[in-house]
Amino acid sequence: MDINNYIGCKCRLFVRVLLLTVLLFRATKGSAQAYNGNTFKLTLEEAVRFAKGQNKLVQAATIEESAAGEDLKDAYNAALPTITANGSYQRFSRLTLFTDGLSHSATGPRKPTPNGAALGVDALFNIYSGGKQRALQSEQQSRLHLARLNAKDQSGSIALQTAQQYLELVRLTDLQQLIADQLNRAQTRVNNINALYNNQKVTKSDVLRAEVVLSNVELSLQENENNLTITNQKLDDLLNIPDTVRISPVDSAGMAKPAISSLQSFIEAAGVTSYAIQKTTESIELQRARLKGIKSGNLPTISFYTAYGLNYPNYLFFPPVDQAYAIGFVGLKAQYSISSLYHNKRKVEAARLRIKEGEVQQQAVADNVRTEAHSLYIKYVEALTRIQVNERSVEQAQVNYKIVNTKYLNQLSLLTDLLDADNLYQESRFNLIRAQTNALSIYYNILYVSGNL
Repeated sequence: MDINNYIGCKCRLFVRVLLLTVLLFRATKGSAQAYNGNTFKLTLEEAVRFAKGQNKLVQAATIEESAAGEDLKDAYNAALPTITANGSYQRFSRLTLFTDGLSHSATGPRKPTPNGAALGVDALFNIYSGGKQRALQSEQQSRLHLARLNAKDQSGSIALQTAQQYLELVRLTDLQQLIADQLNRAQTRVNNINALYNNQKVTKSDVLRAEVVLSNVELSLQENENNLTITNQKLDDLLNIPDTVRISPVDSAGMAKPAISSLQSFIEAAGVTSYAIQKTTESIELQRARLKGIKSGNLPTISFYTAYGLNYPNYLFFPPVDQAYAIGFVGLKAQYSISSLYHNKRKVEAARLRIKEGEVQQQAVADNVRTEAHSLYIKYVEALTRIQVNERSVEQAQVNYKIVNTKYLNQLSLLTDLLDADNLYQESRFNLIRAQTNALSIYYNILYVSGNL
């Protein structure tokens, strides 16, 4: 592609997305009636890109990814020392002493003072915990990767839905034109048949039947307009824009289709790049991290701890002294849970079984993805062939309709033959549009299944 054309395409894409964003902002600020009937033109590529950035489900998945990132940071912060500051103050009542059971008592002040206070700081730093901290970090790292994959998967799913709704909108738009053409043919046919009837060349039944066909075509046109409105609202929801905005597709069903050879790399790599396979692979890594964390419970822990504080009164001497004192210490603390030898045994075995379960699921998912990818590839080749066949059918049906129409006007064929020829021509044109949109829909399915959408 020429560099100037490439830059021009990028500029047009940016301008259209910017205008759609401005329209969205204005529509949320103003009343719905003010924007009723607004039309915005979008290409298929622009609609997909806009949906991947603006759809609410994609935004929610992105927020979850950010939350998983914060959880990972918290896991790394857990390796920092635990520091605690504490303080207390007590005012004791008078002391009551009992002798001879409870029959005799005497009271007096608490010595050396009725007041007590403490103020200090202590810290604990984990030196070794059997790899529990690293296992926690690995687990949160896997959770972050899963959240990122979920966000990509959600984005790809919304992109696929957007492409399908856009292609449905294209199909209905082109069908609208086909029905409009059919309506013109039906109206012309009614006028011609009325002229023939006035000249007593056809019976009244031909007139009535032609008028019934005309009414059915008008009803089909109204039905298609309703389907256009519904599809447009679905596309608005995917793009997260007000349903008062009407999307006018720039691309048509006859737009260029990707070559078959360009899909080979997607099909071959689908067993690795698929979102489903990537998520199962990351889930296995998550289970392995959990297994390491459980195994760490069978190992000792070593911690460095220290404290320093100011206390009142001085109870380090006997008798206690009415004075404040400050003292601190540093030390190492080792701990081993003997009960972990039997408490963790089943937990470790359960974690190992879950890893094995994940590996079996991964193989099953990989088989399904490869089967689906190859099936879509075969269907895409079939769709391209169907387009070629339908293109020839349209040409033949058009010629056939002209021949039968001429025969009928010359009273050489029946009205039934003419209506059949008209229906055949209309159906062949519709089949061509459907084949063209189906091919593009299959192409976007291949992109999603292979993790490239």
